Amino acid sequence: MTNDSQAVLLIAPVVDDLLTRLSAAYTVYRLYDQQDSDDFLQRVGDRVQAVVTRGDIGVTHAVLDELPRVGLIAIFGVGTDAVDLPYARSRDIAVTITSGVLTQGVADLAMGLLLAGARQLCLGDRFVREGRWLNSTLPLATQVSGKRIGILGMGNIGQAIARRASGFDMQILYHDRNPNPQLDYQWCSSLHALARESDFLVIAASGSAENRRLINANVFEVMPAHAWLINIARGSLIDEAALIQALQNKTIAGAALDVYEDEPNVPAALMALDNVVLQPHVASATRETRQNMSNVVFANVEAYFSRRPLPNQII
Repeated sequence: MTNDSQAVLLIAPVVDDLLTRLSAAYTVYRLYDQQDSDDFLQRVGDRVQAVVTRGDIGVTHAVLDELPRVGLIAIFGVGTDAVDLPYARSRDIAVTITSGVLTQGVADLAMGLLLAGARQLCLGDRFVREGRWLNSTLPLATQVSGKRIGILGMGNIGQAIARRASGFDMQILYHDRNPNPQLDYQWCSSLHALARESDFLVIAASGSAENRRLINANVFEVMPAHAWLINIARGSLIDEAALIQALQNKTIAGAALDVYEDEPNVPAALMALDNVVLQPHVASATRETRQNMSNVVFANVEAYFSRRPLPNQII
């Protein structure tokens, strides 16, 4: 039965299962359905106690300022770059993420992108479908096994990627703020040192203002010419214009991307290149992962309204 005194504001659409469960238990307001969001928030904002949003969407100051009673921001995802955490902390607003359930799916896609790029899987598919195999051959691809993989960001996802790479007998290097003594991988003291030594540079770092366009022309210049860049983290981490130039000029061999600076707008120059593999931000888009994410979000909202400890609180 819906509890009319406990209201949740949905910033963006979520999977049907989560919407159904939230609607059955609480009063749910859908901001994304409103033509005049300002007027809507002025009418219902003082009733809202919890916000549910996606990691790629977050929630703005302007919205939060209209929610005087809000005490929880439950994020469907692990990205927090679209939420001002210091501002939330200043208002004693708890923030939760779906930690621990995206790891395997995202790591799977990272390796899939790496293999698709190096072994020209997308090019090979088109080569067969277009009938070119009848009178020509595909250019030689790049072997993955035994190569050096550099991972920027050795959190849960970075470590899951490393475990998969070890199955390909790859030499694993990584850069994070500090070396992890529990990991038997080679730590590089800087991003440039990592890029210089990597045949495949995989971006698994968190998106933040300080990390914006961290991967830029200076990084591409020190990467080996045969190296590939793989990004399953955030598009804001890469200077897209510099990447396009590096790909066009063959400064690096290729890129495999699931995320972009201005989603869903992908530069035409990227789409025109054959040495690029593109995906529509689907690293966590498996039935299993999305169900687990829904369960975690609901558990955090339920714990908040029940005044229990939040299972996945980060602030």
